[in-house]
Formats: sequence, C-alpha cells, structure tokens
Amino acid sequence: MSDNFKALVVNQEGDKFSREVKSVNKDFLKHGDVLVKVEYSGLNYKDALILKNGAKLVKEFPHIPGIDFSGTVVESKNENYKQGDEIICTGWRVGELYYGGYSQYAKVKGEFLVKRPKNLSAKQSMILGTAGLTAIQCAFAVKAREELLLQKKVVDVIVTGASGGVGSMAVMILNKLGINVTAVSGKKENHDYLKSLGAKNLMNTADLDKDARPLDKGLYDGAVDTVGGNILANVLSHIRDKGIVAACGNASNYKLNTTVMPFIIRGVKLWGINSVDTSKKRRDFLWGELPNLIDFSLLEKSVKEINLDELLNTYSQMLEGKTSGRYLINLSK
Repeated sequence: MSDNFKALVVNQEGDKFSREVKSVNKDFLKHGDVLVKVEYSGLNYKDALILKNGAKLVKEFPHIPGIDFSGTVVESKNENYKQGDEIICTGWRVGELYYGGYSQYAKVKGEFLVKRPKNLSAKQSMILGTAGLTAIQCAFAVKAREELLLQKKVVDVIVTGASGGVGSMAVMILNKLGINVTAVSGKKENHDYLKSLGAKNLMNTADLDKDARPLDKGLYDGAVDTVGGNILANVLSHIRDKGIVAACGNASNYKLNTTVMPFIIRGVKLWGINSVDTSKKRRDFLWGELPNLIDFSLLEKSVKEINLDELLNTYSQMLEGKTSGRYLINLSK
C-alpha cells in the first residue's frame, strides 16, 4: 500500500468543529486487526449528522467518519480473514467510536466484517450498505405477521420516507415479496421513480404530518417507518389487527405522541430496527438474501457517485432534506 492516502478527518477543538480531506498514513489508523483497501462507502443520515458536528456520537478527535464500506483485505492479524478477502463493513459503531470508511484505507476489528457474497460487487454492496441491511430487516419484520404470529397474509404495507435510502429499498423489497406498497414521500418529483420500484400507491408526507387520532380506519397490514414523529403516530392508527410496524428512523422527529389504543385494541406491534449490532450470523444470512430481492438496474438510477471532496458539500444537503436516493463515495476518485 502507499505510505500516504486520502481520508476525510473531522476534528473538535473547543467550540470549533472542522472537516477536511487530508493525507494521512497507516500509523494514523489506530483500531482493529484487519487493514482494508476501501473501494466504496456510503452517505447515511447518521454520517451527515456526524459530519455536521459529531452528533455527540464521536467520543475522540481527530476522527474518520463513514459508518459503512466495502473493499479488499490487504493485511490481517485475524484468523478469519486473509489478504485478498472481499469484505463488507456496516454497524458496530464504526465511523462513530471507531475510524470509518471515509478513507482509502480502513483498519477495523475482524468481527465487524462479513465476507461479500460472490454475486455482489463492491459497488452494489454499498448501494445497499447500512440502508439496505436496515431495509431488509424492516421488510422481514413486517412479514413476521405471517411467519411468527401466524396471522393473515400481509397484503398492504405503507412505507414512510420512501424517497430515502432505506425507504426506497424497502419499497423494492416489499414489492418483490408480493406486497402492495403505499409509498409516502414529500418529493413529488420522485413519484415516478417510486412507482418503478414497485409502489402501487403514493401519498404526500404532509397528509400524515398532523395530530393523530387514537385509532383510525385500518388500511395497512404493516408499515416501515423511517421518519418518526406525527407521521409514525398516524401510521400506527391505520394499522390493521396484529399488524407490525418496523421503525428505524427519526428524520422528522424522535418524539412519538400516541396512545396505547393501537397496541391494546388491535394488537399492533411496534418493532424497533437497529442494524448496528445485528449478529454476524444474521448479517451473513441477510447479505445472502439481499441480491435476490434487489433490482440493481433500477436502484442504480438513483445512485449518485461522489468523491471525498464532494462529500463535504453533499452531507448538508441531506440534512436539509434536499437529497434523494443513495450517495456513494468512490475512494478511487
């Protein structure tokens, strides 16, 4: 490997927070037992928060963000990985407590990695990334109404924040599972794209961003919610008997003003999805399932490929709600 390579480094000195693409060397990487040449990373909402001000998630500075990445092992002191292994890294607070993927080389603990399935390229694995891993967990949670609760077939599911990374992939996965998806988005310009992913119905976010009734007409067998707040409260009131709502985000609001009515009258389940510490065994299973449920030719239409320097401008647009689809950071650019 080269003695020096590029990394995006954030730092906090007093009240001053900075972010800069700079040249570092291998000695700068202080965590883990597996050194990886990073090919791609992704921009997730959590990444954007960290790039803004650390989001109280980063405990030590200077720091390299980037909560997911794909690449190839170049050095390893871990018995489970050897030079040349193609890997994926998501979760485990990489990019928060540990240096992450916004670097041409990354050093992490071997237990944080999974070996990339042969039918996934490095780029495809980061088109999915944390967002894809979260989306498939949400979809499988909603389907658990059938498999675990042995209830009626899941027919109608609503997905909020459908224009985002998790939401758009959840729409596609649920459609592949034979479910009628209602996609909720505040971006009308993305409606045709959401239809191409398999959404049968479209709804404007504003229609749900209001005070919720304790119970409303049961319209959906389940939901994937990526935004929280009033929108999640309204979704809960529209879930049919024994439906499951998979909640994985708080882009609208982290507060939830609701009642016990959906839970005790209809037996609705609110299933929190946290992909950060998903077990390795389950990760291997989910990464094996994802290629069967994803049409990359469609997803790639919403992928924007940027470099580290461009990332410095893009993260703020995400926080302002001005982005859609998936942003990939190509560490070779």
